Amino acid sequence: MKSILHPLLCLALFSVGFGIAQEAAPPAKSSAPAAAQPAPPEGSAPLFDGKTLTGWKNPYTWGEAKVVDGEIQLTADKKFFLCTEKSYGDFVFEAEVLLPAGPANSGFMFRSKVEPNKVTGYQAEVDGDPKRGWSGGLYDEGLRAWFISPRNFVRKDPTPEQKAEDEAANAASIAEFRKRAGDAFKRNDWNTYRITCQGNRLKIEVNGVTTTDVTDDRDKSGPLAIQHHGEKGATYRFRNLRVREL
Repeated sequence: MKSILHPLLCLALFSVGFGIAQEAAPPAKSSAPAAAQPAPPEGSAPLFDGKTLTGWKNPYTWGEAKVVDGEIQLTADKKFFLCTEKSYGDFVFEAEVLLPAGPANSGFMFRSKVEPNKVTGYQAEVDGDPKRGWSGGLYDEGLRAWFISPRNFVRKDPTPEQKAEDEAANAASIAEFRKRAGDAFKRNDWNTYRITCQGNRLKIEVNGVTTTDVTDDRDKSGPLAIQHHGEKGATYRFRNLRVREL
């Protein structure tokens, strides 16, 4: 494993209680075209029966989830997450997502913390901005934000030298991420996400391409969730949600 955090930054992160995070070595030929779609995880069980929302809950006082033609469809005018009632620790989770046209952003939460009108924790990014291209990245919702894959932050109250150092590290991490992800994500089509969590290892695949493979010690277990980003009139669509516990 190779740490992507500078020692001074690590010290700053530890001082505010951040967990230890490391990025695994990038997969070989990571900029290659998307691989063939993987088969569903062997021994996996459906999280969605295609007819009802049994096993799911909306912890928010806004947002609507409904079943349409074997899909979960989310609508809202503010960001919200639809969460599983059950928590998962070590698992392989797989689902398909189709973003609406226009400005859009979504994600798959995992090992999350759910409170009334609030969900925090790990999120596999579903990025509707083709210019940014961060689909398959690891975002820490409500906590550390873009802390590792790719990293995109500047430490608090930095000196000019520290700011320049952080910005350089950000640029390098973003470039490495885009090389790994390539064009795996298809903006106007269904995309298959696979998230594997085992111990402190977190792996995200988009359409068969490994986009994130890191270690982090912060969260051990929690519900899964799917996101509507809050664009009024937009419908986010999800299907074929499955999980295999490890």
